Amino acid sequence: MTLKVVVGQEAGWAVLRVSGEMDLLTSPVLRQRVHDAVADGRRSVVLDLSDVLFCDSSGVGVLIATRRLIRSCQGRLRLILPAQGAVDGSHVNRVLAALGVRRLFEVFPDVGAALDEEATPLSA
Repeated sequence: MTLKVVVGQEAGWAVLRVSGEMDLLTSPVLRQRVHDAVADGRRSVVLDLSDVLFCDSSGVGVLIATRRLIRSCQGRLRLILPAQGAVDGSHVNRVLAALGVRRLFEVFPDVGAALDEEATPLSA
């Protein structure tokens, strides 16, 4: 399977909709799209991971590197990890929780909530 990243712009945020599998072979695609967005001056980034079916440690590494990059330029990063995402529940949510890094991210149930400045992130 491959990884697809569709980059859009909503309410001043770069919204990257990610689908497929985030693994050793495909994770560099997401890393590059994030770097491209930041290079274009985007400092507020939403990663919609609702349609990610699989995420291994290299995918998690890209998410942590993205967080570091966005923080280094005083930006904002929000993840979309719905309770029921992809086909078998939110795989990425479970992986991040199992690795103990879920709390590092501001997580929202959907893009609408992530773009709402009044919304509160989901608790880890």
